[in-house]
Amino acid sequence: MTSNLSQPTVVQLCYENVNGSCVKTPYSPGPRAILYAVLGFGAVLAVFGNLLVIIAILHFKQLHTPTNFLIASLACADFLVGVTVMPFSTVRSVESCWYFGESYCKFHTCFDTSFCFASLFHLCFISIDRYIAVTDPLVYPTKFTVSVSGICIALSWFFSVTYSFSIFYTGANDDGIEDLVIALTCVGGCQAPLNQNWVLLCFLLFFVPTVSMVIIYGKIFLVAKHQARKIESTSSQTQASVESYKDRVAKRERKAAKTLGIAMAAFLVSWLPYITDAVIDAYMNFITPPYVYEILVWCVYYNSAMNPLIYASFYPWFRKAIKLIVSGRVLRNDSSMMNLFSEEAEID
Repeated sequence: MTSNLSQPTVVQLCYENVNGSCVKTPYSPGPRAILYAVLGFGAVLAVFGNLLVIIAILHFKQLHTPTNFLIASLACADFLVGVTVMPFSTVRSVESCWYFGESYCKFHTCFDTSFCFASLFHLCFISIDRYIAVTDPLVYPTKFTVSVSGICIALSWFFSVTYSFSIFYTGANDDGIEDLVIALTCVGGCQAPLNQNWVLLCFLLFFVPTVSMVIIYGKIFLVAKHQARKIESTSSQTQASVESYKDRVAKRERKAAKTLGIAMAAFLVSWLPYITDAVIDAYMNFITPPYVYEILVWCVYYNSAMNPLIYASFYPWFRKAIKLIVSGRVLRNDSSMMNLFSEEAEID
């Protein structure tokens, strides 16, 4: 019994016959299957959920509005996260090894950063769009046109892709920390540590849109509440009609509060821990344990999976569009002209 306890633990490597291979930390079969199921479900949700949003908005002409084009582009960013990032990250997270080659490791990192930041910038522009719609609804159609929406979409993609590829594909993220990168590098790994200068820029790219959204949504709440009270006070037909209208206003206000509250809470819960850890890590020589890093990264990934549910699934018109798509009625010649709105949808 003593001899058994004294036997050294067998170290598993990502590549057994390769010098400099990363150490593998495999899970037992039960947790391994659970992890594959949970992470794989996130990837499937991101792909099919966002694909449904894209199809619905592009197919039904009634949905061809500047706001919905922004939402479709947001769904495209999240869809690409689900296709090009999450499946490979699932294997990396569960197996603790990278098996897809050094070249795709760079592309994977660039795609990861590009699409996640594109999602962030789209959310910011959507908040601006909603602010204009709520505060100045009469002139909103002339202020936020399809052209303006197109510019917002182009800027979101340009800044996110330029930032990502200029850092990771050129290797600028390694400047000044070459010795540390060499020490962390092994065969079967896919690390992309950021030096202090780039991590500060990354933090600003997150901080500025986030603070902007918090301020904008705060103003939206105040304006919506003021408008609801004003409409309620000027509604003086009959008591029955007043009560009916009060109910509708209350429902609309609650729905708006719920949707925006869930959206902002999900966004902050997903992103804030990861960004905070990234900044701290850059100044502490990357001391975050791998499993903690994986948890934080997957919180960000799951935000892409949840966006379709938060920004679209709360609305009756979207649920109706999904039914038409899933049932196959969308294949009819006149399906693109179907009416997706109702009195219930107008309240939203």
